[in-house]
Amino acid sequence: MKLTEMQVLELIRLAHEKGENPDLRGHNLSGLGLFRAKLSGADLSQADLTQANLSEADLSQANLSKTDLSHTSLVRANLKAANLSQANLFNASLSHADLQGADLRGSVLFGANLSHADLSGADLRRALYSDHTKWSVGFDPAQAGAVYRKST
Repeated sequence: MKLTEMQVLELIRLAHEKGENPDLRGHNLSGLGLFRAKLSGADLSQADLTQANLSEADLSQANLSKTDLSHTSLVRANLKAANLSQANLFNASLSHADLQGADLRGSVLFGANLSHADLSGADLRRALYSDHTKWSVGFDPAQAGAVYRKST
């Protein structure tokens, strides 16, 4: 079942009122506009967030493992210490995002834009990238453990 923006914002509000982290795991949130959403610590594992707008959202310490974030805007998002292991970030825009200490192990970064992103302390072991992946100047993905795959 696909949730609307209003339903998601209400779930976030209710979770915060209870002092809990939002639980949106496995939900279809594709195409939603969640600009500046407060999702710190949220469980979004295995959710469908394709083509969503999460620009400037607070996703620090969120669980985004195995989440589909293809074609998603995460421009200037706070992803500090977020779990993005095995996430699909195909053609996602993460420019200027804060990914300090994020877990990107096994994620798919084909065509992702990580220009000006802060990847200090991020774990990129086995993350896949291609010729079309954009990195911050001076960042060496291979040294960080990422694996190059030629674009077809």
